[in-house]
Formats: sequence, C-alpha cells, structure tokens
Amino acid sequence: MYNLKSNYNVTPRTFGGLFEEMFNSGFARTAEGNLHFPLANIQEDEAAYTLHIAAPGLKKENFKVQLDKNLLHISYEHKAEEQKEQENKWLRTEFKLRSFKRTFTLTNDKIKTGEISASYTDGILVVSLPKKEKTEQPVKEITIN
Repeated sequence: MYNLKSNYNVTPRTFGGLFEEMFNSGFARTAEGNLHFPLANIQEDEAAYTLHIAAPGLKKENFKVQLDKNLLHISYEHKAEEQKEQENKWLRTEFKLRSFKRTFTLTNDKIKTGEISASYTDGILVVSLPKKEKTEQPVKEITIN
C-alpha cells in the first residue's frame, strides 16, 4: 500500500524580485473562484514586459482585455451553443472551451499604460506592457534650518 499526498493549489507559484514588485500579488487573484484559467508566461526585456496566455481554439474577438486602474483583466466568456441534431455523435470529448478570467496587478509607475497592446496568433494571446523610461533622480541636498 502506498501513502500518496497531493497538494492541489490553483494559484501558481510567484517569483521574487522585479517580477514580484511589478505584478504585486497578482497571482493571488488568478483563479478568482474559478478553477479553470489559462496558463501564462511572462517575459521581460529592456523595453517591455510581455504576457503570453495559452488559449487555443479561440478568436481574437472572443477575448476581453481591460485595464482598470492598476488591474489588468484578461477574460473569455464561453457562450453555450445550442445542441443541433447531428448525424455524427461525439464518442468522447476530453477538452472543451470554458470561460475564464485572469487578473494581474500592475505597478503603473513602471508601465506606459496608454501603450498596452495585445495580439492573438496560433492559440497564444500576447499582451505587451511597454516600460516607462528610467529617470535618474539627481541627489538633492536638503538644507537644515
């Protein structure tokens, strides 16, 4: 007999550093009561952060991408189609489209929120989050009165 222990956690692990600072607790909001949500990869380069959301089988018109203050919402609402009388019946269905919503918390002082863009190709939704330029603040001497 084997003793098996499974830890099912619907919230993905977070990463430290700049990622954590930018997406401050964003993954805590990931599932939002929904056990189905698409997986995301997050990439960073000098100019932008890029979200890659795996959502095959959809069309770009199916997605809703919204920015509400510092929250980036990405969602898809599945509308059930009427069952038509079909000549061929499904013998097995192992996948189906489901509604989802992912929410990411952004640090707006690091992102050009007016320039966020999205595209959908080959089953991957790509959201580009351009970075603001870093400005070095000069050291300011404070006089003591």
